[in-house]
Amino acid sequence: MDPRRLALIHSGTVEQRRSVGSGYLITPRLVLTARHVLVNRDTGEPWPEIEVRIGHPGCGDTTRAKAELLWDHPDGLDVALLRIEREMDVPGAVRWGRPVGRAPLPYEGLGFPRAAIVDSREVEYLRGVLAPLSGSGKYYVLDQRIAPAPGTEGKHAWGGASGAAIFCNDHLVGVVIAEPQTYDARRLFALPVYGFVHEGGCAAHLEKHGGGSTDLIDIGAPLPKARPAAERTPIERELEKLLKPLLADLNTRATHARDLARELGYEADGYDPTVADLSALLVTHPRALASLGDALAAKGLDAPARTHLTNLLFRARILGCGSLLSSAEHEELLDLLRSLCKEHPTLLPRAAREALRYTVLPERLTRPHLAAEDLDRAIEELEELPDSERVPEGTPPVPALLRLVEYVAAASGTEMRAILRAWSKATAARLGIHPDALGERRMDATHWVKHQASPVSRVVMKLERDDSAQEERYRCRILLARMDGSHSVLHAPESTAMTPQEVARSLRDAVTAASKEPGQADHVPWVTVVVDKAGLHLAVDEWEPGAPNDILLEQPIGAEYRVTLSCPELSDIRPEREGDQKRRWKRGQTTALVTDQTCGNGAQLRHLLQTDHRDAAQVVLHGPADQRESWLLVCLVLGVPVVLWDRDAVGYEDAARLRSLAPSGGLDGLPERVRVFRSNCIAYPDKQRARPSLVWEPDGQYPKPESLQLRDPWKGTHTS
Repeated sequence: MDPRRLALIHSGTVEQRRSVGSGYLITPRLVLTARHVLVNRDTGEPWPEIEVRIGHPGCGDTTRAKAELLWDHPDGLDVALLRIEREMDVPGAVRWGRPVGRAPLPYEGLGFPRAAIVDSREVEYLRGVLAPLSGSGKYYVLDQRIAPAPGTEGKHAWGGASGAAIFCNDHLVGVVIAEPQTYDARRLFALPVYGFVHEGGCAAHLEKHGGGSTDLIDIGAPLPKARPAAERTPIERELEKLLKPLLADLNTRATHARDLARELGYEADGYDPTVADLSALLVTHPRALASLGDALAAKGLDAPARTHLTNLLFRARILGCGSLLSSAEHEELLDLLRSLCKEHPTLLPRAAREALRYTVLPERLTRPHLAAEDLDRAIEELEELPDSERVPEGTPPVPALLRLVEYVAAASGTEMRAILRAWSKATAARLGIHPDALGERRMDATHWVKHQASPVSRVVMKLERDDSAQEERYRCRILLARMDGSHSVLHAPESTAMTPQEVARSLRDAVTAASKEPGQADHVPWVTVVVDKAGLHLAVDEWEPGAPNDILLEQPIGAEYRVTLSCPELSDIRPEREGDQKRRWKRGQTTALVTDQTCGNGAQLRHLLQTDHRDAAQVVLHGPADQRESWLLVCLVLGVPVVLWDRDAVGYEDAARLRSLAPSGGLDGLPERVRVFRSNCIAYPDKQRARPSLVWEPDGQYPKPESLQLRDPWKGTHTS
């Protein structure tokens, strides 16, 4: 890889740059890049203006040149060649390669991602491992060693890196084309050069422009070798000490090392490593150490050797060396849980909330559902969680992942329960975990299943307007309040600003999750939306999550759920408010104040609420639109728990628009009457014109979701 061949690509119109991408100068006049960098996504046509900057800013001068789209793939692959207006004097020639074998290959590249912007586009050095066995074969999977935080608001952290050339062993093997949605910016996709360099006329253009040989050189991953002693890391040196008692015999070490190397995808004939070489192999592959431990345990060990193995695996966890599970354990667990995710998508998140209630869960397990495609990453994150306490002295603690598996097993059918418990028992034995410690977790799980959580009484969603966003965006926090006063957290401590539609979609997912919990009654859910005083004007009930399928049309959440507002922050303004609410709930559920012309201003409203209607639990707010906001705050601050008004009403003359709601009728049925009214408005838009808002402060406090936040960023497919 030659930094002097790096290309920054801008494309767009004469008036405005519209797209940024990366590329690589493969001949004196040709730049290789991804096609989507160069085209208008709305029309699919190339942008008329393309400018390229050749060279790395840190390696001397860079050169700007106009460019034109010379070639793209006739079958629509995301790759293109640009021809720049003049030749660049860059020595050497590009060598082309094709990864072979199964072992992950180190890769490198240079690009201009959005995450690297300081004052302008800065260069980012891409490096990590290319995993030949990942993906469908149509693209390479690049696991990035250094990764930015995920992008937000639909903007990709790696946006601008598309088109970057990827090198293995100094051979160009692929072109970055996409950032997948589910890997938190830690993974990229690259188009293999073997799929296009000899197809569709690409090679002819390279030959015409002095590109040299396009022969593909097979590149296999070499077995890692130990560096000189002074250059080894502390982890490598520690592993050497821990391995020596177990693998002091040369033949035993060679046998296990060769088996492990073959399992990892290397050509291992004749592999005869030193302990230091084996340590280098173990730190190179996340599952290598656990796989070696699996093989050693399967051979049967005497007591001293078993103690050495337990110490090795335990110390490795402390050092952060390698994954918890071996390759075989990981694959078996994936297969078992994948079928469960498809049949019971809420089971793993629900079990995780209970089994690991004092742990910060991986974000994927804070959602109402766990999709099967997210399972692999969720397991990887669970492997990294801290271990439990309370184990027999001198034995390793039970990992969080095994505890969760026990809870999932307890909630599964008889056959699956037995299989999961067998997997858990075998993995615990390999790790050296005392059977009593695992048995205690199994008893906890059994107790949980026998005493399932109380049914959900309502879904509580807190909304906060994101004032830093140019468009309408909110931060959304959700929990499930239960009939016994407990609650379940649905979302993680991080938050991403979302559109109203994304908020509504998250709410729908939460309600769906609640409805699938054991013992949940079949009823129309009640959703409490917690807002600040400025948010009381929000028409949250009209937010649409999108059509659930191709048959049912889209409808607002207020037509499907009982959606009411709550504003707890007003109790900070007047601490006596909560006491007034309790009094009004106790004494005034059968009385309501319906404002009319006799209530002409805020002072008169306050007078009525402090005298004749001191105990009224409800106000139906009619009156001038320009006074409604201040009157609403007067009602709420004075402790009125239920306030109904028409958002579209202009004055007292519009009071009749709410008449069909029986607004001053029984409080028990009011939220459902409002839901039915909203549904009628959708079904018969010409007959209903009111837009009711309903504040309902509960009789008794539900959990406040200050620390609970949702993180559900939207991502597309392209990285630029």
